[in-house]
Amino acid sequence: MKEIAKRLDDEEWPLIDATLTQFSLPCSDQDPWTSKSAYVLAMTQRAADSVLIDLGQHLGFQLEQSEPRVEPPFWRKGMLKLFITHLATNRKFAAELQDALLAFGISGFVAHNDIEPIQEWQTVILTALATCDALVALLYPGFHQSNWTDQEIGYAMGRGVPVSSIRFGEDPYGFIGRFQAFDGRGKTAAQLAREIFDAYRKHRQTRELMAEVLVTLFEESHSFAIAKARIGYLEELETWDQSFSARLQDAVRKNSQIADSFHVPERVRALITKWTQAGVRSANANGERAGA
Repeated sequence: MKEIAKRLDDEEWPLIDATLTQFSLPCSDQDPWTSKSAYVLAMTQRAADSVLIDLGQHLGFQLEQSEPRVEPPFWRKGMLKLFITHLATNRKFAAELQDALLAFGISGFVAHNDIEPIQEWQTVILTALATCDALVALLYPGFHQSNWTDQEIGYAMGRGVPVSSIRFGEDPYGFIGRFQAFDGRGKTAAQLAREIFDAYRKHRQTRELMAEVLVTLFEESHSFAIAKARIGYLEELETWDQSFSARLQDAVRKNSQIADSFHVPERVRALITKWTQAGVRSANANGERAGA
């Protein structure tokens, strides 16, 4: 508001009123006003944020993008955040997919499940789109005719997050047609959740985040079988953070479901050794190149 007032302060009164009117803001012919900027502040003080943003941009003010300060409550902490865009008629399967993804450390946003009736639904959806790590579209027949689904895809693509789709009778189109789609025909939500998980733990934009997620899931293993399955995922990682070694060692010491799971502690030690040696080789190679 202050910036808008500053930028209109040099204009003539008729142009100020004309500008305010174009953005559906009030005007006043009461005198006197101490200054033009004070007048503009008074006329814009009840304006919606969206109107202020549009007016500011019209006047040449560039807004910096920033991440929300508070993590939205619909995302599960420590998981990859996946926006699931779908038609209202397919919300049942979207909810099933959302539930199945949790086992793989992926928190899905499904509008009909995650928006409370009293909330402003457009605001919640925009918040989910602004904070998601990836988006997947459920391409059932009629998807392209929706007033909202294409906008959600476009928003995610504009942010540069990975966008994928699942074919349920409609093929990918437009920009998403460039990317390979999952084939959802005849598959359960659990089967597709595993395919999505496999894709994101290897994708260049999400593999580091998924590595962190998988280490956390392993630390929280609550059965022998789950510990064994999750060490298998860790063994397939293509990226490694130095903190993982200590965390996995602590997990073996503190979690009996890991410590007593057949061969899992040995596999943890072998995994740590593998990445430690890889780091040594990398350091040696860099030293040789530097010396050369």
